[in-house]
Amino acid sequence: MAHSLSAKKRVRQNAVHRLRNRARKSMVKTQIKNLESALSAGDVNKAQEQFQSLTRKLDKIASTSTLHKNTASRIKSRMARRVNAMQSKVGG
Repeated sequence: MAHSLSAKKRVRQNAVHRLRNRARKSMVKTQIKNLESALSAGDVNKAQEQFQSLTRKLDKIASTSTLHKNTASRIKSRMARRVNAMQSKVGG
């Protein structure tokens, strides 16, 4: 257990940051699930909306230290490929 005041404060800060980071990551996972459900349903418009929303959230979270920028970029790239593939399959 921490003894110094600074160590005790760090323990409190870590607990707050952990909760905040978990909430952010959970929000991203939920958004990914929403996008995947739109992709599996074959709804192009809904998939595009979900992808835009996911992109905004990933960019916002990557600007903090919760998620690395390359990780966010990788997720966006993979989801963009899936959305584009569905568009090309439905469109032509």
